Amino acid sequence: MRQLSCLLLLAFIAGGSVNAFYAPSDGVVELTPSNFDREVLQDDAVWIVEFYAPWCGHCQSLVPEYKKLAKALKGVVKVGSVNADSDNTLSGQFGVRGFPTIKIFGSNKRSPTDFNGQRTAKAIAEAALAEVKKKVQAALGGGSSGGGGGSSSSSDDDVIELTEDNFDKLVLNSDDIWLVEFFAPWCGHCKNLAPEWAKAAKELKGKVKLGALDATAHQGKAAEYNVRGYPTIKFFAAGAKSASDAQEYQGGRTASDIVSWASDKHTENVPAPELVQITSEAILDDACEGKPLCIISVLPHILDCDAKCRNKFLTTLRTLGDKYKQKLWGWAWAEGGQQPALEESLEVGGFGYPALAVVNFKKMKFSVLKGSFSKDGINEFLRDISYGRGHTAPVRGAKKPTIVSVDPWDGKDGQLPTEEDIDLSDIDLDDDVKDEL
Repeated sequence: MRQLSCLLLLAFIAGGSVNAFYAPSDGVVELTPSNFDREVLQDDAVWIVEFYAPWCGHCQSLVPEYKKLAKALKGVVKVGSVNADSDNTLSGQFGVRGFPTIKIFGSNKRSPTDFNGQRTAKAIAEAALAEVKKKVQAALGGGSSGGGGGSSSSSDDDVIELTEDNFDKLVLNSDDIWLVEFFAPWCGHCKNLAPEWAKAAKELKGKVKLGALDATAHQGKAAEYNVRGYPTIKFFAAGAKSASDAQEYQGGRTASDIVSWASDKHTENVPAPELVQITSEAILDDACEGKPLCIISVLPHILDCDAKCRNKFLTTLRTLGDKYKQKLWGWAWAEGGQQPALEESLEVGGFGYPALAVVNFKKMKFSVLKGSFSKDGINEFLRDISYGRGHTAPVRGAKKPTIVSVDPWDGKDGQLPTEEDIDLSDIDLDDDVKDEL
């Protein structure tokens, strides 16, 4: 017995195959240079691997939590350990600089993620499960990513993880605008960019999509886009596109810089707003709901202003709508007298047409055009509005006015109602009246 103890002690000192901390029953797989590729790199499962040294006090303190972790994640995530003091091949391969170092081997086994959180079973398990979720989302065609460096500490789902398998489907085969970052997990600049990238993705949600691709894991895709340094950011415009359409991002690397640059690109692709006639409540809601402002014009009756006259007004409004399209305002018009409640609530019409008002239905405030109803006059008015200048008043009743359902304009001149001829032959009139007629 004494001889066996001595042999075990010698094996421990020599860094032999004896696992200094964990027994097979603990659920922690002992990993060595001879089995690491087979167990971890060639396995589809997510792995948590601790690199430790037997003499390390922090490593010894971690043992009970790590055993607890292995039991909790059994059948979900695999847990392993590497005695880096016994053989430094693996620690050198994965850039281990101190002990204990915990790495999570997820989708990209060649570029594991460092775990830098609290060394508790719960904290490590949460990071591992986040990696599992990320792996599943990537398999389903998109998911969260930490942006530059792929930090597992990011909880933001707005940066879409791109791979060689989903890149063309998500980016090239979509009509969306994309900014794609090509990063390397070890790149310091990429890690600095990660929180800014995630913040920008959140602010640009619904306008521009932000993606991240690990160029070290997907080298073919990086080569396709001539990526020569990290991070490299490529811009893909809206609509049909191919790899050759990718453009270099020319902005800064703060969230505000990214948002500003991408927003400018987004407005370049915004179509001119549709100018609609207010013929029902639903039409007005569709034109103005959710818009910062709504430009409402009341045009003369078709009998007072024929089709040519009306189309001239509509052309002016459409031209200005295109000029201010980046504002994402709504544009609508009504014929004078058709929507009396609307005119009354905005204090327009009645005394003269055409008239125009800018309405904020969220705040129930409006401002009326006092100048000429012309391209220059309306433009000056809208420019002042966009700068926050001009007098505003509350909408009467502080609620959206009642809209009357009417037939839309057919694009033709108005027709006076036909007067009926009166036949007096059947009317019995006295002789005096007949003589007078």
